[in-house]
Amino acid sequence: MSRILAVAPVLPDNVHEQHEITAELGARLTGDRAARSVLERVHAASGIKTRHLALPLSRYADLDSFSETNALFVELALPLVERAVSTALRDAGLRVDDVDHLFFTTVTGVQAPSLDALLATSMGFRSDLRRVPSFGLGCVAGAAGIARVADYLAGHPQGVALLVSVELCSLTLQWQDQSMANVVGTGIFGDGAAAVVMVGDEHPAAVEAGSRAPRVVASRSALYPDSASMIGWQIGSTGFTLMLAAGVPALIDGHFSAGVDELLASEGLTRDDVDRWIAHPGGPRILESFTAALDLPPSALDASWQVMARTGNLSSAAVLHVLAEVGEQPVGSRAVLFALGPGVTAELVLLEWS
Repeated sequence: MSRILAVAPVLPDNVHEQHEITAELGARLTGDRAARSVLERVHAASGIKTRHLALPLSRYADLDSFSETNALFVELALPLVERAVSTALRDAGLRVDDVDHLFFTTVTGVQAPSLDALLATSMGFRSDLRRVPSFGLGCVAGAAGIARVADYLAGHPQGVALLVSVELCSLTLQWQDQSMANVVGTGIFGDGAAAVVMVGDEHPAAVEAGSRAPRVVASRSALYPDSASMIGWQIGSTGFTLMLAAGVPALIDGHFSAGVDELLASEGLTRDDVDRWIAHPGGPRILESFTAALDLPPSALDASWQVMARTGNLSSAAVLHVLAEVGEQPVGSRAVLFALGPGVTAELVLLEWS
C-alpha cells in the first residue's frame, strides 16, 4: 500500500466572476439573441461563482489558432506545475532528489518532449526519474493517477512518487462552435493544477506521518459500454472541440453504484462504512447524479460543490482540489475518491486514515 503525504492545489492569478466570463464570451460566441439567452441561462445555472484563467479575460478574443494556444499551454502550464510540485514537496518534508517516479497528466495541451520532461529539467529532478506522461484520460485522470501511482508504489514500497496534473481548459476555446456542448463547456471549465506526493508503506516518511496521511487501500476501474462519443475531444485544425453528451447522468444512474459496491465489497465494506465521498466536480448534473446513484444525503458532496463554485471544473486536477479541501480526517475514517472521464471511464479509489 501507499500513503498520500501532501496535496498542493494551485490556480492561475487571473480570477473572474462567472457573470464577467459569460458577458465576455457570449458577445463573441454568438450574435443571435436567443442563443445568447440560452448561454446566459446555462452559465448562471452552473453553480459556479468564480473561475481562474491562464490569461487575462480580454486576451481570449485575440486567440485564433491551435498553434498559438498550444504554444501558450507550454508557456503558462510549466510555472503552475512548478509551483504545485514545490509546495507539495515542501509540505511532505521531501526534496526533488527524493522523487523516484512521476505520473504526469493533462488533456488540454500536447507536445513532445512532454511537459513532465520540461518540469524535470527545470526543477532538477534526478536523471533516473521514471516518468509516465498521460494524455487522454481527461477528467478521470486525477483519480486514475492516484490509483496508478499506488500500483507503482506497491512494487516499490520504499519509493517516493509524484502525481502532477495541469489543465488550461480556457485555451481550448472554440469561437466557431455553436453546439450545446460548447455552450456548457464555456460555462463550467476553469484552469488549474495540482501535485500529490505519495510514498510506499516502508518509506520513513510514511511511518512518521502516521494517521495524518491517508492510505490508498484499493482502487477500481470501469469502462462503460457504448459510450465513446459521450465525453472527449474531437481534435482538428482549430484544436480541441468538446464532446459532452446529455446521456452521461444516465450512465451514472445505470452503472456507477455497482462499481462502488464492488470496490467496497473487495475490502469487506459497504457504503455505510464510508465517512467521506470525494467526487470529481464535473458539473451540477454530474454531482446530482452521483448523489442520487449512491443514495447520499445532499450534504455528502459539499466539498465538491464548494470547489466547483470557486474554480469550476478543472478536468483532471478538479478531484485533487477536492481532496485538498477535505484535508486530514479522524483516525479510522474512510473515503471513496472518484471521477468520470472519456471512455466513458470511471476510476474509484478507497482511502483510509489509519
